[in-house]
Amino acid sequence: MQKLLIVGCGDIARRLLPRLLGHYRVFTLVRDPEQLAFWRGQGSIPILADLDRPGTLKRIAGLADVIIHLAPPAARQAGRQVGRRDIRTRYLLAALASGLSLPQRLVYISTSGVYGDCAGARVDETRSPSPATVRACRRLDAERQLRAFGRRSGVVVSILRAPGIYAADRLPIERLRRGVAALCKADDVYTNHIHADDLARVTHAALRYGRSNRSYNASDDSEIRMGDYFDLVADRLGLPRAPRLSRNEAKASLSPMQWSFMSESRRLANQRIKRELRVTLRYPRVEDGVAAALHERKHQCS
Repeated sequence: MQKLLIVGCGDIARRLLPRLLGHYRVFTLVRDPEQLAFWRGQGSIPILADLDRPGTLKRIAGLADVIIHLAPPAARQAGRQVGRRDIRTRYLLAALASGLSLPQRLVYISTSGVYGDCAGARVDETRSPSPATVRACRRLDAERQLRAFGRRSGVVVSILRAPGIYAADRLPIERLRRGVAALCKADDVYTNHIHADDLARVTHAALRYGRSNRSYNASDDSEIRMGDYFDLVADRLGLPRAPRLSRNEAKASLSPMQWSFMSESRRLANQRIKRELRVTLRYPRVEDGVAAALHERKHQCS
């Protein structure tokens, strides 16, 4: 049985783990000692290590045949801003390269933000990245590091570019309750989505079918604008709809972080995950996924 290491143990790892157990001997890289019991109880073998402390990564060198890299880049390192580089991925690859054996395959979840603003155009994986935010630049840096590692070492590296991930606990409910605004229809941007369960499904498929040095848009089929998405969630929950602002009004009143999400528009083409990864999405439309997420949320609260 092959050994598989999950790096970045959050929600997607939790949803992915049941698909892996029984097919792999699964190790999970855990940075918080208090989480060791949880991941052990889920059926994995937790390893206490921290991507921000490279000395702790020696224990993963040569450990696994397959790596699933879910860890986001750090915004700060040793109290300092790290800028446009992903230091965590650099430390991870250095640890992997130091082992007596290398993994055969590595799957990385990146972000569709690497494309930047595409003015509402339909975007497939052949489009050149042009990230507009420092966060997206760090993700693109990670992609490039991983591609170079794959070319040097012969490791099959597959990159999943995920858009907005949603689930029962990842809906914009608090934003709606706070009255956070959306753009008016004339200025609104296209936004892309993937249910967390479907992202786990795509990640699992990439382990089997992902091609070497290949990127995939891990997105659903929806073409929906951001304000309409907010309206969808608000209407399903009986909340007031988000107020609509013009582009100039939004830029003047929103925080730089909020504005960054409203200043990019693109429609992701996802044929590659269907054709090459053979994925059938459980929630191909965001309307279906939101309904399922709200049903799950109601069940959790009952």
